[in-house]
Amino acid sequence: MMSWGDALWLGLTARFARVGRLRRAVLMLAAAACTAAAVLYWKQQTDDSANRPLHSMYSGIEPQWSWLCQHDRCERYQASDTTTLQSLQTCNMLCASTQLWPQPTGPVSLASAAVPVRSDRFSLKVIASPSRDVTKHLNEAFIVMQNHMRTLEHGVVGENRRSDIGPPRDVLVKVSVNGSGDPRMRLDTNESYKLALRPSGNSLVVDITAHSFCGARHGLETLLQVTWLDPYAGSLLILEAATVVDAPRFPYRGLLLDTARNFFPVSELLRTIDAMAANKLNTFHWHVSDSQSFPWKLDSAPQLAQHGAYGPGAVYTSDDVRTIVKYARIRGIRVLMEIDTPAHVGRAFGWGPEAGLGHLAHCIEAEPWSSYCGEPPCGQLNPRNPHIYDLLEHVYREIIQLTGVDDIFHLGGDEVSEQCWAKHFNDTDPMDLWMEFTRQAMHVLERANGGKAPELTLLWSSRLTRSPYLERLDPKRFGVHVWGASQWPESRAVLDAGFRSVISHVDAWYLDCGFGSWRDSSDGHCGPYRSWQQVYEHRPWATETPESAAWPVEGGAACQWTEQLGPGGLDARVWPRTAALAERLWADRAEGATADVYLRLDTQRARLVARGVRAAPLWPRWCSHNPHACL
Repeated sequence: MMSWGDALWLGLTARFARVGRLRRAVLMLAAAACTAAAVLYWKQQTDDSANRPLHSMYSGIEPQWSWLCQHDRCERYQASDTTTLQSLQTCNMLCASTQLWPQPTGPVSLASAAVPVRSDRFSLKVIASPSRDVTKHLNEAFIVMQNHMRTLEHGVVGENRRSDIGPPRDVLVKVSVNGSGDPRMRLDTNESYKLALRPSGNSLVVDITAHSFCGARHGLETLLQVTWLDPYAGSLLILEAATVVDAPRFPYRGLLLDTARNFFPVSELLRTIDAMAANKLNTFHWHVSDSQSFPWKLDSAPQLAQHGAYGPGAVYTSDDVRTIVKYARIRGIRVLMEIDTPAHVGRAFGWGPEAGLGHLAHCIEAEPWSSYCGEPPCGQLNPRNPHIYDLLEHVYREIIQLTGVDDIFHLGGDEVSEQCWAKHFNDTDPMDLWMEFTRQAMHVLERANGGKAPELTLLWSSRLTRSPYLERLDPKRFGVHVWGASQWPESRAVLDAGFRSVISHVDAWYLDCGFGSWRDSSDGHCGPYRSWQQVYEHRPWATETPESAAWPVEGGAACQWTEQLGPGGLDARVWPRTAALAERLWADRAEGATADVYLRLDTQRARLVARGVRAAPLWPRWCSHNPHACL
């Protein structure tokens, strides 16, 4: 029998055990609550930092560094009471380098002093305009510029503004367009402009003169570049005076984006177009379809998307296209839509038999795919089916109507499988079929374009653009988009033959290279990564041969194919490498990636980031603070 003492001891032990368990439970709950609070706090700070412009992080923080312009370069010093406090941004803008991108081609004069401004103190006055359309576009482009300034100001100006920098100035922007009344970017658009910024009493006056809306818009872009946010002053600053005379070297300056291998939402396309405008590129080449998918639901042929899109969430509507075209046009950019044919088609064209139209395409998803195409799935249009040409006429007409681009067209025409056609048409040389298809496609394009051929109709370089077939194409009717390597003889042959050409050499301007093959462990089809320096220094027209002086080069384009790229990764893959291309095609200076180019491109990359573009860094941030130590 248990004694009274033993019972008491057991009772106390049980009680203390319960109390201990309760205490441990309370401690565990408290620890969990603290951890959750810490995680929420960290996430809030991370989200705030991610969604907040970099300059807003300076709020309430004592500057650690100051930069001084010494010997034509910005040197970093520890900030102190005896140091003249100056931000890196302001030092860069006021030191020796112009900090404009792309580099202007004419005379430039920039003041070495700056004054404070505010976005809402800018006003526009259209002095001369050849049409209401141009006036409307100028007003909309001015609003775009102001909105970019407001983005810079967000979270800083006013609340953290230093009082010793003086009151913000009023800025009157006067624009005169004396030339084309058509605001569209066209092959013959004169994109030159002149900008003159000067003080006038307590205000500033900006005169922008141009021969087209697109030229005037470029002037507004340059005005935006001589305006920046000083995080130490808590204010926008602008150069006190500036003159810029500028015009591009090449009329075609583009970026190709493939939305067929992987789908990209409209928001990513718009952000890409905005970044293009910041670099004065003028052609968004939209490779909208391929054998993998057909994501555009045309009003005239909805069956193509019904059978070819990845799914309901991976479709562009005609309203989407209109939105993209309008957004681009206000930014001086044409949208060049490409439906690649006769190859690079797939399941989208497989509905012909059930519609009573016969086979619109052959070799759809044929196996083994390596016998019929460069990558799966395969597919190739049926050149002997007359219904395919009726369908293409509808497609071409809708492209022209939606984009408003009728002076240039891209027919595609790449990587046709002779074996596919030989399998189905053993009575005819596949190359003859290819030539006949191209002529028929050109004929229906003319019909779709109101009976007139576009001024420039592009084909991808291919076997069709090599001898002896090249001689059967008319250089007055066709141009060639040269994608082959710059050292390939056929890449030069089309130029020697007098074909107007857009250059996208795979060994310099293909942005998908260097990420390995998605099919195996090899390096992929196009070798190593193309750095921004390689992109910048590629000047294929600058040879020492007498023939190259007569080459009809329209310009060039960077190509972003997307087998291994999807939403969220686009910005860093494209930028700032395509910015390097933009300066090559705009200014085309003989020098390569000099120290000045590094400095200006680093500044331009910061501008893109401020616009919400997640551009990849050029180097460690320490090098931005100490650039000359890294060069």
